[in-house]
Amino acid sequence: MNLRQSFACVAIAALMAVPAQAANDKTYDYGVEKGAEKWGQLHSDFAICESGNMQSPIDLAGANAVGNVALDVDYKSGPLAVTNKGLTVQADFASGSTMTSGGAAFNLIQIHFHTPSEHAISGKRFPLTGHFVHATADGKLGVLGVMFEEGAANSELAKILAVAPSSKSDVKAGSGQMIDPAAMLPGDLAVYRYMGSLTTPPCSEGVNWHVLRDSVTASKEQITAFEKLMGDSARPVRALNNRLVVAPE
Repeated sequence: MNLRQSFACVAIAALMAVPAQAANDKTYDYGVEKGAEKWGQLHSDFAICESGNMQSPIDLAGANAVGNVALDVDYKSGPLAVTNKGLTVQADFASGSTMTSGGAAFNLIQIHFHTPSEHAISGKRFPLTGHFVHATADGKLGVLGVMFEEGAANSELAKILAVAPSSKSDVKAGSGQMIDPAAMLPGDLAVYRYMGSLTTPPCSEGVNWHVLRDSVTASKEQITAFEKLMGDSARPVRALNNRLVVAPE
């Protein structure tokens, strides 16, 4: 690893740790006093949550361009490592899985969940969403969002729920199982594409968002289990502010 990569890894680790630490310390939540509309006032590090012009999530029906974004996903199975962060359930992935978009290779780091979905389409939100978080070698973040609708059970979600701690814990549970991130994606990878932010404090901008047009299914029991673990954990949609949003053809 060269010096540039070392600095990038430190930057990524710091960026990813802030929301998790904030959640553990309960400096923000989704309620009234410390909820999404107050985040920018809770800590100086969170100011951009209120002042930023490229915030996420958005209503994807606001897309102002149409085109097929070239997206290549090369996900590989790896050891399952699950943590209950208090406001989300997160599964970390071993190195080796990538997403390529715009000529940049993003390395898969983790997936975390929200109930209901954060992005909306014409006001509609799905009951569950997963955010696959990636980073390039020089620290750029890219997220692939997948919507889950009620239907057949998902085998990989079942693995996550089987080991997820019932309450907030720093322990990563896995029981020696393997997880296949590709099995949580639809067959068609057509995406909405725009530049946005992290959807939790510090709400850092410059995130390359890709939200899959097609949903996948999760059983009613799986959705209920995530709701029980996380509660309502979706930030309201933010203003588009003249950003370019590309919808799939």
